[in-house]
Amino acid sequence: MDFTVNANGTLVILETVRKTAPEAVFIFTSTNKVYGDTPNSLPLIELETRWELDPAHPYARDGIDETMSIDQTKHSLFGASKVAADVLVQEYGRYFGMKTAVFRGGCLTGPGHSGTRLHGFLSYLMKCAVSGREYEIYGYKGKQVRDNIHSADLIRAFDAFYQAPRPGEVYNMGGSRFSNCSMQEAIAWCESISGRKMNVRYMDQARIGDHIWWVSSVEKFKAHYPGWRLTYDVPAILKAIHAACV
Repeated sequence: MDFTVNANGTLVILETVRKTAPEAVFIFTSTNKVYGDTPNSLPLIELETRWELDPAHPYARDGIDETMSIDQTKHSLFGASKVAADVLVQEYGRYFGMKTAVFRGGCLTGPGHSGTRLHGFLSYLMKCAVSGREYEIYGYKGKQVRDNIHSADLIRAFDAFYQAPRPGEVYNMGGSRFSNCSMQEAIAWCESISGRKMNVRYMDQARIGDHIWWVSSVEKFKAHYPGWRLTYDVPAILKAIHAACV
């Protein structure tokens, strides 16, 4: 089902656009899962509340950029289906000259996010904080790091591309160094914002292929669209989600 929807479905839409509206702007919301578990080979340092990248590494200042390989890594079958769609969107831009773009998202979120146990990190976390529902942490001591981008910032990035498209482009898109947190840090923020102690259960077994540290570099997109910037950091995102929960 994943492959049918993500790969074949994307191909059907691309071909339909090529035949009926070749001048249309085509934006594909991809995922950082196209990089598989390659990010877990980065040199990480354990700090008190998070894993952090070795400061000497080229990705340390701004985050992981688009030069990271998507090849020879464990993706999960979901990730493989997204890779297929991702490359198809690039190809239709490069081969046919269509105005296509791939946005490889980190954690995309906001107050309207329907977070569930295995999807929607900050949204589901705040729901658990407000309701008292148990929240499960899988591995890495709860120090795994994610960047988070508010939907409003993401849509403004889409609009910037729409106004001045660049065929076949690929952009990592997330909260970057401006908006990221570990599980431990996010739980502490949720407790502070909600005023409630969270019910958390920890399990040593991490999810297969789960990223230990992911922070997107958005420097390429900012260079192409200098009028765009991030406006919501993690506390601001969580406050917006909390306001929608209560």
